[in-house]
Amino acid sequence: SSGINAEYREEEEEEEEEEEEEEADNEQGDEDDEDENDQGEEDDEDNGGLAAVLTEDEFNTLFPHRNEDGNAAYLIYEYSHLLEAAEEYPDFANEGTTEIRKREVAAFLANIAQETTGGWDTAPGGRYYWGLYWLQELGFDSGSVGYCDIYNTEYPCQSGKSYHGRGPIQLSWNYNYGYFSEVVLGDKNELLNNPERVAQEGKLAFQTALWFWMTPQSPKPSCHNAITGLWESSSRDEECGRVAGFGATINIINGGIECGKTPMTKTYHRVEGYKLFAEELGTTTGDDLTCEFQQSFGSCN
Repeated sequence: SSGINAEYREEEEEEEEEEEEEEADNEQGDEDDEDENDQGEEDDEDNGGLAAVLTEDEFNTLFPHRNEDGNAAYLIYEYSHLLEAAEEYPDFANEGTTEIRKREVAAFLANIAQETTGGWDTAPGGRYYWGLYWLQELGFDSGSVGYCDIYNTEYPCQSGKSYHGRGPIQLSWNYNYGYFSEVVLGDKNELLNNPERVAQEGKLAFQTALWFWMTPQSPKPSCHNAITGLWESSSRDEECGRVAGFGATINIINGGIECGKTPMTKTYHRVEGYKLFAEELGTTTGDDLTCEFQQSFGSCN
């Protein structure tokens, strides 16, 4: 597990020198409820949602080793749970042509696969088929406690509770658990008191990832808009090298660590996994797959 630090609140992004501590600053934003289809290449009056572009067989093919090869205490990474969570975000995989919609699914799945991978170069079946393996960050399965910002009084840590990475996007830190819980569950204390729920409840686990994916944050667009082409980059974005595409989703998720430099190993695997998933789903990848020449939103805004 790469232990992504998916920061849901807008805070000044600081580039970490330690690659293990990933950032993806995010704050609550208005979800995009546009009904019009900017792609305009196909008739999308009845898209059918996620299930129309990702079947259960396809999901199982992409993630044959999910839930620690089926041996995890809680089988949270199942197709049915993903569909349940997606119902809360009706624009996900539901805007644009079939090609664009499948492209978004491939991009989303490739990113969460990288965050939860149990694969290695010579892994049976191939490295990229080992996504959604780990339910939580390695090193925290024996009762150890971490990721507590004791100076954050708005979302205070609870005694004995650990806020390490859990779920598909590896939700981390007390302020992220608290903020997500407040916005989505209506009570910040629900996950502050019970952070382990993210690694126990399938719908909730996928909700953490989809809420992050679908929610824009200033100055960042949502990953949804970045991969579907609904995001129109500003002149400043273009000066900073930022354009719509898969590379922009990497920038939104972890730009302070992975962007504006020769691709790191983890970045390389994100992109290669995306290419494979796009091929498996019968779609195209689009352009601008890396963020090598993009400055992070925190360093160039």
